[in-house]
Amino acid sequence: MLEVKDLTVEVDGKPVLNGVDLALAEGALHVLLGPNGSGKSSLLATIMGLPSFKVTGGDILFDGQSILHLGIHERASLGVGMAYQRPPSLDGVKIDSFAAALGASDRLAQAAEALDLTEFLDRDMNVGFSGGEIKRWEILKLTLQDPRLLLFDEPESGVDLEHVIAVGQAIQRVVAAPDHRGRICSALVITHTGLILNHVDADQGHIMREGRIVHSGDPHEIFNHIRTKGYTVPDAA
Repeated sequence: MLEVKDLTVEVDGKPVLNGVDLALAEGALHVLLGPNGSGKSSLLATIMGLPSFKVTGGDILFDGQSILHLGIHERASLGVGMAYQRPPSLDGVKIDSFAAALGASDRLAQAAEALDLTEFLDRDMNVGFSGGEIKRWEILKLTLQDPRLLLFDEPESGVDLEHVIAVGQAIQRVVAAPDHRGRICSALVITHTGLILNHVDADQGHIMREGRIVHSGDPHEIFNHIRTKGYTVPDAA
């Protein structure tokens, strides 16, 4: 579904990605780990098409077609969706009104209940939300948007342990279920704490350092290695 080929990216003239290669098959869930500043969030932002991230080399293919020339709304229309680490607050935009604009009002109550957000439905998006509440809302937002490729930027960061379970279960649910057109979904999850691995069935893990993926393999083995030996390459440790 997704193929990142020798991708190089800069922000304000500063390199942030240096030859990233990544392939994500239909139905796959991959996790991406790495130290702060290694380029994890930059990779997701570039796939989504955020304007400050300038591609200087390589390509991003979605269903075999390059999407580099497409804007954010065009990528979203194709089925690319992202749960942001630090989304903006939107005064005056109610969650239930947002769901109605997406044509997802019939799915809102059940999805909100699963993430313990039922009492938030008549509130403005992210206004007065705690860090954990924002993260849960981002998962709910993606559920309502119904994308085919789901990008999660540290979904468990700042979330209490009880709600990490709900977040993980929600991620697993939206990846396992087909989108509204019956197409198989896939996901790429950035995790810093690794807690999400207890609640999702990840197929593969990757270590990113200095703007490139330096190792790929079993996600639990990778995380156990990181806990004891840091972000080194396991084969070379």
